[in-house]
Amino acid sequence: MSMRPRSWPEPAPEVARAIAAMYRGKRQSPLPVRVRDELGELFADAQFAGAFGAEGKPGWSPGRLALITVFQRVENLTDRQAAEAVRADLSWKYALGLELDDPGFDASVLSEFRSRVVAHGLEELALDLLVSALIDKGMLKAGGKQRTDSTHVISAVRDLNRLELAGECVRAALEALSAAAPHWVQQVLDLPGWAERYRARIDSWRLPTFETKREELARAYGSDGYVLVAAVYAPFSPAWLRQLPAVDTLRVMLIQNYVRTTDKTGREVVKRRRPLEDGGEGLPPGRWRLTSPYDTDARWAAKGEDLFWNGYKVHISETCHTLADTVESENGNQGKAIAPPNLITNVATTDATVPDVAMTEKVHQGLQQRGLLPREHYVDSGYASAELIVSAREAYGLTLVTPVLLDQSPQARAQSGYDRSSFTVDWANQQVTCPQGQTSASWSPCVQRGTDAIVVTFPTTSCRPCPVRTLCTTSTRERRQLTLHPQPIQQALEAARAEQTSKQWQDKYKIRAGVEGTVRQAVAVTGLRRARYRGIEKVHLEHVFSAVALNLIRLDAWWNSHPLDRGRTSHLARLELAELALAA
Repeated sequence: MSMRPRSWPEPAPEVARAIAAMYRGKRQSPLPVRVRDELGELFADAQFAGAFGAEGKPGWSPGRLALITVFQRVENLTDRQAAEAVRADLSWKYALGLELDDPGFDASVLSEFRSRVVAHGLEELALDLLVSALIDKGMLKAGGKQRTDSTHVISAVRDLNRLELAGECVRAALEALSAAAPHWVQQVLDLPGWAERYRARIDSWRLPTFETKREELARAYGSDGYVLVAAVYAPFSPAWLRQLPAVDTLRVMLIQNYVRTTDKTGREVVKRRRPLEDGGEGLPPGRWRLTSPYDTDARWAAKGEDLFWNGYKVHISETCHTLADTVESENGNQGKAIAPPNLITNVATTDATVPDVAMTEKVHQGLQQRGLLPREHYVDSGYASAELIVSAREAYGLTLVTPVLLDQSPQARAQSGYDRSSFTVDWANQQVTCPQGQTSASWSPCVQRGTDAIVVTFPTTSCRPCPVRTLCTTSTRERRQLTLHPQPIQQALEAARAEQTSKQWQDKYKIRAGVEGTVRQAVAVTGLRRARYRGIEKVHLEHVFSAVALNLIRLDAWWNSHPLDRGRTSHLARLELAELALAA
């Protein structure tokens, strides 16, 4: 398929006349029409040229396909429904510059478009182009305030336990080999019972109830898997069979879930791995462990005691304006403010096991690349540590507004005795003085759990006879010990702890809570909670287009002076408000 970049034509005259007639007067035009009128050719074909060849059969405009994908997210449509909307919806024809009798395209074109975008690393291009257009219009700029939060995303595959995963990996590899090399399968694989055992999906029939039967079936899956992999890697087999993704997935599953040993007679024995705590061989960490042969990027993860899912995480960053940031326009239009709506500026997708704290730096890098670094970045404690607070200020010049972990010493938790704040640190002389005036005996830099730290110890000769020792330490060594961060990090941590106890800071931090509404809107409008596609690249592409769709929804509401945050009011509450108004 080839593509020659061309400018989008203006809306067809007959389409424009129909739109003007339908939305004459005070009726608000639909979102696609307003987007075309306000932003014009938002996604130029030339930006997608790298994903399409210069020769071959001419294909559909990639810029138009990108906008169609955004509208698809706005209305939460399937590919077939989106293709039908291109043929039948006048507002879509107006936005795309299509003739009234344009026949549109087959729904499979959208799938091919997404595959090409992912294959050429253009997943974030749509958001980049929208952000660039809004910067040019003065609706986005660096500085100001932004906030970030994450939410879980469920993968587009079935949940499998370890036994089902083992059988399904073998079945998926057999299916792939049977489709790619049927003659090889007929000539090489001649084992009784395979066709019956792997005819249907493993999770479609009831597994054995008794543990002994389940273990027997698990060993059978493992043995079949090793036989299949050995046949594929045999010298007489074509080398290209090893490159099939399903075969590689089976090989990884066997490594992660099985071990091969020999018994006393020298016979090879296949058995499942068990956790180390059960005296077994150990299982790989959850961040590496396969959960499905059909989506090798999805991972199991848990949050709290009631949330357990298989899939991904999406991290959303958006601008956040307060009442103080909003200035009413000078022309007397009190319904429309100069400050634009809160807009999504960055989207990051990870597997479900990645902690939020590991994404703070990457979020800042993404904002910096778009020229949208904020002055203040509001995040919850999952994204923050004392080290990140300092690095954000030093590397990017922004303030990370976040609650930090309070002092967890027994004295601080009990709010009695001498906690860390009761000691005075002389950084220049590398010495600490306790509340009783005694000085430390040692100052030892070290590394704890991969982080630089300083361990300070007081002498036993000073602590043992101290009359208030029980208020300071309960150590069996009868001496006090402190663990400090390096000076800039420790001072930043102490300043943050002191600041977050004030009511002014707590009122300020309430701004972060607004991002929960964005997550809720993304889930309700674009179906963000459940992935439509498989593989982290395509899931990320879906998240980016969802972010663009949410931005257009908010812009459309702002252009039409229509607030999105109207709360629901019951009839009873309205009566009460009416009575209060009459009484006044």
